[in-house]
Amino acid sequence: MAKLQKSIDKRNALINATIALVNNAGFHATPMSKIAKLANVSPATIYLYFENKQDLVNKTYIDVKAQYTAYAFKGYEESMSVEEGFEHIWKRIADFKLNASESAMFLSQCDNTPIIDEPSLQEGIKHLQPLLDLWKRGKDEGIIKPISDYLLYAYAINPLSFLMMAQKRGSFKLDEKQIEEAYEAAWSSIKK
Repeated sequence: MAKLQKSIDKRNALINATIALVNNAGFHATPMSKIAKLANVSPATIYLYFENKQDLVNKTYIDVKAQYTAYAFKGYEESMSVEEGFEHIWKRIADFKLNASESAMFLSQCDNTPIIDEPSLQEGIKHLQPLLDLWKRGKDEGIIKPISDYLLYAYAINPLSFLMMAQKRGSFKLDEKQIEEAYEAAWSSIKK
């Protein structure tokens, strides 16, 4: 059991090191040697868990996406109205982006680079299924604009990444009032 935990701890250390280095230096300036050093493991240890750097980045993306969506959908019930469900999910996403900013920054970088391979991106999209289902229901009920889910995400969710980065830089601070205003703007951008 202790051996299994040690293995899990090493894998998690590699994931955390990847997130930290990518956030600070970008994908291309994050060699495996630096990841190993920050994770406090030998470079050869990486290959016990990951095939190569691409595999490490893809699996880190999927792990972080799973954490993000588990957080976002906690407490969400399919029986909620479309607006109530969207508000719940949106505010959980906002909370994640503002309070788990390292993970959220990593996802934001992944969303804005071709480094993540297509199968991993598709796996990441699967994690968003409750939100996609809610939007479909909203479209079917005539509540949400009948536009692409990519456009809905771009206008309703992606602005949170901008606000997260502004807050991280110290140029903007989201308080309760501004979070409510941001939610209203997001809802207004997608409702019919």
